[in-house]
Amino acid sequence: MALSVYNTLTRKKEQFKPIKGRNVKLFVCGVTPYNYAHIGHGKTYIQFDVIVRYLRYRKYKVFYLQNITDIDDKIIGRAKQEGKTLKEVADFYLNSYHEDMQALGNTSVDKYAKATDYIPEIISQVQRLIKKGYAYKISDGYYFDLSKDKDYGKLAGRTSSDAEDAVSRVDENDEKRNKGDFCLWKFYREGDPYWETEFGKGRPGWHIEDTAITEKELGVQYDVHGGARDLIFPHHEAEIAQMESISGKKPLVKYWLHTEFLTIKKTKMSKSLGNIIPIREILKQYDPKVLRYFYLASHYRSPISFDYDALEHARNALQRLNDFMQSVKDGKDTYPASLLTKTKAAFIKAMDDDFDTPKALAIIFDFMREVNKKGGGRKAYNLMKEFDSIFNILTLEGIAITPELKELLQKREAARQKKDFRAADAIRNQIRKKGYLVEDSDNGPVLKKQN
Repeated sequence: MALSVYNTLTRKKEQFKPIKGRNVKLFVCGVTPYNYAHIGHGKTYIQFDVIVRYLRYRKYKVFYLQNITDIDDKIIGRAKQEGKTLKEVADFYLNSYHEDMQALGNTSVDKYAKATDYIPEIISQVQRLIKKGYAYKISDGYYFDLSKDKDYGKLAGRTSSDAEDAVSRVDENDEKRNKGDFCLWKFYREGDPYWETEFGKGRPGWHIEDTAITEKELGVQYDVHGGARDLIFPHHEAEIAQMESISGKKPLVKYWLHTEFLTIKKTKMSKSLGNIIPIREILKQYDPKVLRYFYLASHYRSPISFDYDALEHARNALQRLNDFMQSVKDGKDTYPASLLTKTKAAFIKAMDDDFDTPKALAIIFDFMREVNKKGGGRKAYNLMKEFDSIFNILTLEGIAITPELKELLQKREAARQKKDFRAADAIRNQIRKKGYLVEDSDNGPVLKKQN
């Protein structure tokens, strides 16, 4: 079975055929660093990390680009609020974002592109849009004239916004020719950062940053553009309008992939509701791999309702997988050899069907149950490691027992020998608080990492 993906542009699954052989140019919209990354970001970036890992597993040569919007009204507002420079705010939250992504195991991005590093390219795109007659000037900047683009709306299937769009950055000005016209270049306002250009000093609009970056790094057409669903309109629609108007080539992107929303108790996260949860808050309580498992248990195009019961379920499921890995690490493979080939083929079939991670996980658990019935060893362990090169959810390294842990284990064992089970349980709880589980076996206590 060939790999197929659901293309937002055509609204159907299509066989995946990159523009040039097995080379894949892939772009995903990154963050605006004015606050800590939240668990909605976590969903999108973990799911795209797995998509890229799988493409590489299937021998595609992927160049994964992610932008950073480090010049924006939100950052300017935060800088004024905190009495800091734009760069100080952007750098602080960008560093925290990178820390969160590293903690979550999102290591597949080849390049992070900061908008402020592409100002000449942005200026060039604005200049070309003005010369081609797609841009016009009003009091606060240059705007894209949507009446000149008859294809506008083809990605979203509409030309007006609704409640689920990224509308916070829709540019409002009564002088606009058309309601949906968006700003390409914002003229200077006192106190704001700016760049000098032949069409006036100012700074970029939101949408033009991405097309300037992708034109420079990926060309005027490329294979895959990803992001969260709320970016389809107007952001991704505007990207298409800008770049196709400049280049005259269609489509800008061959495959558009969008992740569904994460909600809190079925309510969309929002600042006004006070229900935005930073990734780092969750990581104070849970291993990052638990969060990865939680997201991958749902398809990237399915919405997820976040709650702590679901995280506990993810933690328990992951513990079963890790226990299995320990049990087969030094065992013997006594199941039919066909189980390995059958499982691998089923896993690939699931992932080839638009990256169906929940089905792939179900196949892994079926494999685990079959191996547990008959006894497994290194071959089972290695197949699971192969799957984990894509999912990155297992804890494969051994536990380094610190002198403190060793002392606690010895004290607990001494209490058990004296049949002082109350003291032994108290020490077990101390060990649990440090992130480890103790299980008693015929060969003595076994220490396991708690997810």
